Amino acid sequence: MRSDTPKVLHEICGRPMGLWPVVAALRAGAGRVVVVDSPGRPLAEILPDGVGLVVQPEANGTGGAVQAAAEAIDPEIPVVVLSGDVPLVSAEAIAALVAAHEEGGAAATMVTAILDDPSGYGRVVRDNTGAVERVVETKTAGDASPAELEIREVNTGIYAFTGAALLRALPRLTSDNAQGELYLPQVVDLLRAEGERVLAHVVDDPRVVLGVNDRLALAEVRALAQRAILERHMLAGVTVVDPATTWVEVDVELGRDVRLEPGTSLRGSTSVGEGAVVGPHTTIVDSEVGARARVRASWLEGAVVGEEATVGPFAYLRPGACLGQGAKAGTFVEIKNSDIGAGAKIPHLSYIGDADVGDAANLGAGTITANYDGRAKHRTTIGSRVRGGVDTAFVAPVTVGDDAYTAAGSVITDDVPPGALGVGRARQRNIEGYAARRDKPGARGPSGGGPGGARGGAGGGEDAASTPPGGDPGGRPAGAVHSEGR
Repeated sequence: MRSDTPKVLHEICGRPMGLWPVVAALRAGAGRVVVVDSPGRPLAEILPDGVGLVVQPEANGTGGAVQAAAEAIDPEIPVVVLSGDVPLVSAEAIAALVAAHEEGGAAATMVTAILDDPSGYGRVVRDNTGAVERVVETKTAGDASPAELEIREVNTGIYAFTGAALLRALPRLTSDNAQGELYLPQVVDLLRAEGERVLAHVVDDPRVVLGVNDRLALAEVRALAQRAILERHMLAGVTVVDPATTWVEVDVELGRDVRLEPGTSLRGSTSVGEGAVVGPHTTIVDSEVGARARVRASWLEGAVVGEEATVGPFAYLRPGACLGQGAKAGTFVEIKNSDIGAGAKIPHLSYIGDADVGDAANLGAGTITANYDGRAKHRTTIGSRVRGGVDTAFVAPVTVGDDAYTAAGSVITDDVPPGALGVGRARQRNIEGYAARRDKPGARGPSGGGPGGARGGAGGGEDAASTPPGGDPGGRPAGAVHSEGR
């Protein structure tokens, strides 16, 4: 793999390669699953509950791996051996193998496949009765004869053994081969020498035999796994507009009548409720999208989107962002660690962090919660039905009561009582004739105190505390200072 990451930890559609056969075995009803790991134990932290782990002391081949697990083998029940780098075996394939093994009454049954190009695989040599005589490895020159290399039936590395027969054979494996390893297929030779019957269970699904030894094979296996995942969802009632540009990882849950537009990527533990539409060009990671919600051209991670809520385009919902039913996070809106109430709207160009926004609130464009003072995060509370003016900054910790308003361009540093209008901005002054005087030769620029003594040219003015009752500093009625930002 040419990687610092152990091969079995390379991911395939959101699941480490080595866990694919583990999950398949559990779903097939295995009474016990034991994973053979290397001394570094890379799989130890990711195994599901109830799955055992043993360590193979040295990398001495597949036979050595099964020897390491010998104490976990029950002689009274069938034992299925799977390879951690042959990830696409299904639960159905495992169940079919066990059934064929038990019906055939053999000591061993191996899964085989007929390939047009069997290069690199061990060849299955049959006797005149059709039973397996031996498996010839082909990893290095000299392992197999020219006639054996012409055989197209290959060993997939998947076996079912009678427990007692496997335990008898394992101690007698030898490393008399080109690589000096203990090959598990030698068990076939040993059982045949005892007069035991070994059968082959041929499968038609090419995915069962695909092993991964490099990044190219990893990409090929990933593409097959992804197609299978999408097919499963489509057969369950999900519309995938363009499967070629849609990525859905293995643990994602999708409800009926979900529609995935092109460029959609659903990852991790994401779930999407019935009738929701996701995409185009949307990535959702470890998040929940409710029924009939709409998410367009956005990135969600660790977020919850309620039923019938809308997100995007170009929204960013970070961990802890929760939108209530029918809520809206619009264009270029970022939300983090905040609860947005049912029907509340944050339409565009806003950042809401560490906040609680009440039901049916409407925050205008450019709304910011200033949640960090340089040492700690603080929370903002915005009540139900609040109407926030455009370019309002809420400096946390601060609380805005139900039905309150904020004036456009305000910096709110103190609590706003319910039903009140919060105004926190400088008073506007108009300097008549400023442009004409500024253009005269020798006129001083705004930074030096512009014409007419207006400091800064267009700034300055009295504090907003002089706002007339019921209006803004310009004398307009309160309703005129608010932009709902619909």
